[in-house]
Amino acid sequence: MDSRALELTDDECVRKFRETGDNKCFAELFVRHRKKVFFACRGFFLDYQRAEDATQETFLRAYAKIRGFQGGDFTAWLMRISRNVCIDQWRKGRLDPVTENSDLAERTAVTTLDASFEIRERVERIWEAMKSLSPEQRQCLELKIEGCTYEETAARTGLSTEAVKSHLQNGKRMLWKRMEGALSELK
Repeated sequence: MDSRALELTDDECVRKFRETGDNKCFAELFVRHRKKVFFACRGFFLDYQRAEDATQETFLRAYAKIRGFQGGDFTAWLMRISRNVCIDQWRKGRLDPVTENSDLAERTAVTTLDASFEIRERVERIWEAMKSLSPEQRQCLELKIEGCTYEETAARTGLSTEAVKSHLQNGKRMLWKRMEGALSELK
């Protein structure tokens, strides 16, 4: 990837892709956001492969619809697409004909759906709680969730590595305090 693409913001990558059709720009957006999209899909589906399929479908839809993106928060737009993809895939899976042991399969599907819904609900509560953190703590945590190292996070945020470590530690502690009640429900 061209090192200049790494310096571009998401909005600049989108604009350049729309103007030139340069697939490297879209590839950069994919690299930046694939883990976050995957973990969102994984929160919806317990099955790794279904989450992976939903992630791929999310980026296929984003690629097809990016010309209609009106600007704003690209990540939020992408996450809306992933949520819609997950719902569509869940509905499609529900409509597949069940062969043998349909009663058992139906009970298992309902149990799996309930578990998926509960996990997704908890993940959403965590994301909501993260909004109350300082911008630096939230950004460092989001990059950690995406799998970035301390050094990568420092490079992307402009903070020192020590500041990144501090924001991560304080952000985790604050998030834990805010989520203590919700997390105790998991036991």
